[in-house]
Parts: sequence; C-alpha cells; structure tokens
Amino acid sequence: MSGSSLNFAPLLDGLKAAGEDTRLRLLALIGEGELTVSELTEILGQSQPRISRHLKLLAEAGLVERFREASWVFYRRATEAPAAALTDALIELMAPDDEVLLRDRERLEAVRAARAAHAQEYFRAHAHEWDAIRRLHAPETEVESAIRSILSGARIGSLLDLGTGTGRILELFADEMERGLGIDLSADMLAVARANLERAGVRNATVRQGDIYNLALPRDAFDVVIVHQVLHFLEDAPRALREAARVLRPGGRLLVVDFDPHDLEFLREQHAHRRLGFAPEIMESWLTQAGLVPQSHRLLSPENSGKPGEGRLTVSLWLARDPRIALADAPQGKQAPPDKKEVA
Repeated sequence: MSGSSLNFAPLLDGLKAAGEDTRLRLLALIGEGELTVSELTEILGQSQPRISRHLKLLAEAGLVERFREASWVFYRRATEAPAAALTDALIELMAPDDEVLLRDRERLEAVRAARAAHAQEYFRAHAHEWDAIRRLHAPETEVESAIRSILSGARIGSLLDLGTGTGRILELFADEMERGLGIDLSADMLAVARANLERAGVRNATVRQGDIYNLALPRDAFDVVIVHQVLHFLEDAPRALREAARVLRPGGRLLVVDFDPHDLEFLREQHAHRRLGFAPEIMESWLTQAGLVPQSHRLLSPENSGKPGEGRLTVSLWLARDPRIALADAPQGKQAPPDKKEVA
C-alpha cells in the first residue's frame, strides 16, 4: 500500500541497518516481543556494549523502538508507519525453521521462563492483598462481564489500560481490539503483566512504565481508555481523568471502574487506598470537567450483602464519551441523555 511505502533514503538506511548477522538476529528476537538489553545479551552470548551498539543502529533506522523503564531499557519492533512495514516485511522473510533462529528462540524461551518465574514469585508474595479485596465485592467474572458488555457494539482499534497491573484488561480484550497498551508505574507489576500476556499468547498488546498524570502519548490516540481500580490510589483523580481524556480520539470512550463510597478504613491503612470510593455526582462532575459526556453508570453489588457500604464493596462502572462526534450525531440543540443507572 502507498501509505506504507518508504522513500529511497529511509528504505536504504533500514536495509543497511538490518543487513548484518547480529542485527538481523536481534530483529527476529524483538519481533517475538519486548526485550531488554541484558536479555538480548544473554540470548546471543555477546557483550552488552556490542549488543547496545547494534540496537542503536536498528533504532536510528526506525526498525525498532527503545523505551526506558526505571533502570531497564526495553526494545520492541517498530509500531509507527512506514518504518513498521519494513520491520514486518523483514521478519516475515525470515525462515522460521532456520537453525540459527531456532537456537535463538530456544534461548529466548529460557529467558522468558525465568522472567515468568520471577514475576509469579512476586505475585504470590502479594496475592493476599488482591484476594482480600476481591472477597469484598462482586466476583471478578461478573465485573469483567460487565466491562465487556458496556464496551460491546463498537469496534476497538486501539485500547489504553491505565494502571494495567497484572495486564488482565489487555488479556480480556485481546480478541476484540487491534492493539492495546498498558501503562503502570510499578516495574514489578509490569513484569507480572508481561508474564501473564506471554502465557496467554497475547501478541497485540504491550505494556510500559508511565506516569498516569503525564502520559508520554499523543493526543487523540485511542478509541477506548480504561481506568480499572486505580483512581482510589491517587491523590489527584481529576487530573488523571483529564489526562485520560486528552488521549481519547473524537467519539472515543472512557470507562472508569472503581468503588462506590464505603467506610472500610482498613483499605486505607493496609492497602494504601487514598479514597474510600466515589459518589456518582462527584465522578460525573470530574468527567464533565475533563471535557467528556457521561453516558452511563452501573453498580455491581457484592454477593450476599445488605445495603451497599456495610462491610462490603459495591463496584461502580462509569462510561463517558468524547463529545466531538457524540454531539455532532445528536439533534441540534439537544444532547443525548445518559443511560439510566443500573444496579446489578
């Protein structure tokens, strides 16, 4: 396609960068997923300065992308056109049964296995923190079913999961989105997410470290943004919502999943919750201030509970939309009313 074609100079630069034994092997490995310099050094058995030099040439030619996560530097295959088309073409041309590439992939699997073991060890050490909270609200399967239902009926080209944690949201929508990106501040949680996504065979999603208040992402970049059980940890939730709204495309949707107001102080003392849930009118005000139009609010009551807030947690799901298309579709002078609140 003409939209993916390269001019002569960048095409030549890309071919020159890939036209070397080690760099071609690096390209094949990075095509399998995001990898650090140290991981690539271990797989190829070469010195770190040598690997870093080769990666620098590949990055300068646009064939791979480099990003830093705390003290680690990751490399991934190019995602921006038109250089991504050349990267994809070169990887496709490599014979999957080539002996050199097979040996490299075997060592890659060993590295992945070690990474997964480390991630799961961390998760097991902290699992009680998630389990203690999950027992207080509706089953996770019910929450996930509600999330999928709310976002059904419209194509998801690009999805952003803010505070991705274990990467579960990306895994949940892997078959319904073209590409997904998870952002989290914790390098340890990102290790868990990467291991989970690799185990689930999710190839159309990546995760990276980032600040929810200051995303290193362009405006109007995502069809859907999900903020799942994150806002109650933040000191400035409205600011995070404004940043989430900034990266939404015209007509894009923002889904916030958190808790209805409750009085479980131990979550603040033992689990670092800064906010004990959010009242609907407060959340809708914040969404409106972020330039979005609230669409619906759904409540999921905990199992075997009395009134919401009495020793249990009620999950709230708020859906809002970027109005730049939504308002244009509504009759002039009128705004489509938000859906009625549902209590499950």
